[in-house]
Amino acid sequence: MSRPFLFISARPEVEAVGPEYESVRRATGLDAGRLEHHRIDVETLGDAVPERFAGVIVGGSPYNVTTPHEHKHPVQRRVEADLARLAEQALETDHPVLFTCYGIGVLTLVLGGEVGTTYGEQAAAVEITLTDEGRADPLLSGLPERFDALVGHKEATDRLPSDAVHLAGSAGCPVQVYRVGRNVYATQFHPEVSTADFIARAEVYRHHGYFPARELRAVSERLAAASVTQPQRMLRRFVELAGG
Repeated sequence: MSRPFLFISARPEVEAVGPEYESVRRATGLDAGRLEHHRIDVETLGDAVPERFAGVIVGGSPYNVTTPHEHKHPVQRRVEADLARLAEQALETDHPVLFTCYGIGVLTLVLGGEVGTTYGEQAAAVEITLTDEGRADPLLSGLPERFDALVGHKEATDRLPSDAVHLAGSAGCPVQVYRVGRNVYATQFHPEVSTADFIARAEVYRHHGYFPARELRAVSERLAAASVTQPQRMLRRFVELAGG
């Protein structure tokens, strides 16, 4: 029997957890029996996680790695320590792991890159452009050179880690996707969500500073008018490449 995949969520907001898992499940094409779900904010990961799964997908979070350590909640500190350990294990074995949004910050720091607030983006659909390496990459090669993706983040990669291959960027955020080794990937944008999913998520996080709360209706209307279909293909391809 094929090994399952694991989705790791790091959202303390309960109303966002289930919908995020369902977005990932639909985008990957995996049924619930093949996509296990672990809430890392509730329970620690433990050891040797990657090898038990064909691949691992790390979701987003309102946490920011740039928050000063003394201001981080103890749960956030533990979550980041767990994700850093996962990153180290994946890098050591080149095991298929895809870090998204919040996860890219953790991976970037583990690799010795820099994360800052210069390239934050409000909740919106933005145009992503593949680099030459991105056009040739197994995960991205089937995508158009330019496509729209959904973003909403306060921090991003300021300096790409030296071991990383830059695969895609946007006008407002130069590092949107990179790869390390053959199988460890990171995306700044959210590859799992449809516009409807993202509108629902925006309602949950309307007071978290991703956009002015009073502009929720306008943000929702802009999102509803966007056509975002390509990023979800990345997750289906990730499953294929990981042996799904």
